[in-house]
Amino acid sequence: MIQNAIAHPKVVERDEWLTARKALLEHEKELTKQRDRINAERRRLPMVKLEKEYTFAGSNGSAKLTDLFEGRTQLIIYHFMFAPEWEKGCMGCTGFVQSLGDLSMLNQRDTTFALVSRAPLPKLEAYKTLNEWTLPWYSSFGSDFNYDFHVTLDETIAPIEYNYRDKAELEQRNGPNVMQGESHGLSVFFRVGDDLFHTYSTYGRGVESLTDSYSLLDMTPYGRQEDFEDSPPGYPQKPTYG
Repeated sequence: MIQNAIAHPKVVERDEWLTARKALLEHEKELTKQRDRINAERRRLPMVKLEKEYTFAGSNGSAKLTDLFEGRTQLIIYHFMFAPEWEKGCMGCTGFVQSLGDLSMLNQRDTTFALVSRAPLPKLEAYKTLNEWTLPWYSSFGSDFNYDFHVTLDETIAPIEYNYRDKAELEQRNGPNVMQGESHGLSVFFRVGDDLFHTYSTYGRGVESLTDSYSLLDMTPYGRQEDFEDSPPGYPQKPTYG
């Protein structure tokens, strides 16, 4: 018998627990199947060719967006909230990066992961060193990148839009205090030769569980590249490593 008077789940016999657990298992399987369907739908999203050239500052000097791919086909960018005037990065974004697992599988499956923020590179490098991170981190300071992908909101530069809602829709949902400044998100890009394409972006709570290789690969056109996936013809169906 539980002695301490604290809130806790109901205490039952093993048979009753097993019945409840099996009922939950059916719901979990439904969720897995629904997730697989949504991932397949995401892999079939059309993509948009990028006509604008973006320049970033990185640890190896100036870089174009194509350089961020590091020769691979897919690029995942986490839009890390770090405004130029800030001395430290966003605590939520810091927690996200701290929770990332081993992402080496991404490189093995033709995918690169990088962070991008508006703060100048010296601030990013100092914060990266402070947290002992090794992920590539680029500064988009002075470019339109953050504004074009709706993670820096300033209507004097670009119309307000966040999570696919314009200013009027945001005001209708959240009142007159429309978001301003830095926001977080995650975007996916695809390379065909010298041509670059935007395939996907997600914002808000859509990012919070994308902390392992499998969930990140689920955001890309090629997916996990596993046999169980229902992918369009011509897409990789098996791991590209080994």
